[in-house]
Amino acid sequence: MSQYSTGELARLCGVSVRTVQFYDAKDLLKPSELTEGGRRLYSEDDLNKMRLICMLKTLGLTLASIKDILESDNPGKVLLLLFDEQVKQIDSEIKDKQKQLDSIKVIRESICHAGRISVNSIRDIERMMESKKKLRTTHVTMVIVGLVMDVIVIGSVALWIVKGIWQPFAIGMPFAIWLGILITRMYYKNTEYICAECNIRFKPTLGKFLFSAHTPKTRKLKCPECDHIGYCVEVASEK
Repeated sequence: MSQYSTGELARLCGVSVRTVQFYDAKDLLKPSELTEGGRRLYSEDDLNKMRLICMLKTLGLTLASIKDILESDNPGKVLLLLFDEQVKQIDSEIKDKQKQLDSIKVIRESICHAGRISVNSIRDIERMMESKKKLRTTHVTMVIVGLVMDVIVIGSVALWIVKGIWQPFAIGMPFAIWLGILITRMYYKNTEYICAECNIRFKPTLGKFLFSAHTPKTRKLKCPECDHIGYCVEVASEK
């Protein structure tokens, strides 16, 4: 069975040696064997796992998310669902781009042959340009609101500590809490989850949604259909 040094593994996966060492320190990819001199040796399975980690990184998952998924009860099914959702998203983007291209061709033809632009074609283009992925919009909104909340809380606390002015904190904290409630409500309303065992879509109760372990694209929940407890893939709500 093949064995690889840290440098060989890094070269085969297109990453730096320090990256491999960092993954080891984070318990994400431990070497299968250590020599008497403390040299790390990686197996073929380790190589495949490293390639999977690199691929998941390109999909936007954090190292913590990848670690949680790989350590879950059924990582294969969770990953399959993630890949299925990624394929759907890319397919949708390709179709949208193709529609934009077709509409642009219609407008170009209209200008070349008739010397004027079809109003309907312009409306089609506008609708396509304005179309956004609901889930992506939700995540971006959450990040922006979260940054606003951080500025309010940190700024008001700093004023209190440095200047002794407590009024901004007294006003800012209730506002930050209100923002947090609003963004959480929006997030809950706009998301559903797919069970990795039976593939059913469902919306958990608010309590389970708030207090379950989660990653940016999955949440550990109990499926209402098959009672399986594990990481379910987050998707945009159809309602």
